[in-house]
Amino acid sequence: MTPISDMNCENTLKCNNAQYLGRHILAEFFECDPNVLNNPELVEKYMLQAALECGATVVNKCFHLFMPHGVSGVVIISESHLAIHTWPEFGYAAVDLFTCGEQCDPKISYEFLKKKFNSKDAKYSQLNRGLIDFSAHNVEHQSFKVSEAF
Repeated sequence: MTPISDMNCENTLKCNNAQYLGRHILAEFFECDPNVLNNPELVEKYMLQAALECGATVVNKCFHLFMPHGVSGVVIISESHLAIHTWPEFGYAAVDLFTCGEQCDPKISYEFLKKKFNSKDAKYSQLNRGLIDFSAHNVEHQSFKVSEAF
């Protein structure tokens, strides 16, 4: 995959003369519809749609309903993954949206899921992952950069 080369830190992976391989959004959805969050078919459907909405290529998926409640699942995409765990009893969902390359914008998936889960409040942090050192043709040995938090 080609790293992102645009200059805008907010929407791309090039920021302050640093270039990253991927964007990883860690999202929290609050006050969601518990009937949606406890329905594995709906959670799977919305996660798959969220991947397609952001321009990703779906490779595989796996979802599981826990007893007495809660759904976990992952959508594997060519560009990385989307993962979720729900706590319907709290109206809460924790979601990871990790994409690499220029063609996918994980914030599109975030906004899509916020709407589909009927979330009354949602927060996210965006991590830029895999700092590229072009002169050495490798990835720097340092942790990710938090580029946004809302």
